Amino acid sequence: MLREATVGPRQEPRQEPRQEILRTAARLFQQQGYDATSMNDVAAALKLSKGGLYHHFQSKDEILFHIMSHAMEITEERVINVVRRIDGATVAGAEERLRTLIRLHIQVVLSPEDREITVMLHENHPLPPTLMRKINGRKKDYVHFVEHIIADVQRKHNSPSQVTARAAALALVGMINWIHQWYKPGGPLSGEEIARQYSEIFFRGAIGSGATS
Repeated sequence: MLREATVGPRQEPRQEPRQEILRTAARLFQQQGYDATSMNDVAAALKLSKGGLYHHFQSKDEILFHIMSHAMEITEERVINVVRRIDGATVAGAEERLRTLIRLHIQVVLSPEDREITVMLHENHPLPPTLMRKINGRKKDYVHFVEHIIADVQRKHNSPSQVTARAAALALVGMINWIHQWYKPGGPLSGEEIARQYSEIFFRGAIGSGATS
């Protein structure tokens, strides 16, 4: 656990202190509810004094903002940056970009190591307007990225679908982000199977039945 001071190298925390605080707070917020969790609760779970916690974060709002920001960073690193490296010049390449985006986004949502953090990104907790605008801006940027990927596939397919890229992007992001509400590890659907079925649903509905699998 996190310690306020260390005596030597062997007693240093294994994680960077701020990251350990964010992960612990995200778990508590998810388990107990954001409103029901106090800064004292977070400090106690970390075996840290309240003063030690305030050394890193000044308020619960600030902790939540950084949890959400970290979730966006995870999404950018593991989804956006990977998809951008795929050559989408051909029909097959454009499809691969979209299928990869679906698969990797689902992996992020279901990641055992980051689940609490990614769940907190989609909880409707009030943040001060300035901080909320920053988070919402990053969410919108991601939706625009997904929209661009979908529009490119539709264009290359000369898609007969009446679904706009914008509506499709909003639907896809919403479908994937909602998985955490019903997914059960070890249940009948694995993450890979969810990705396969979501891709099938999505390609047939938003791209057109002519899309290849």
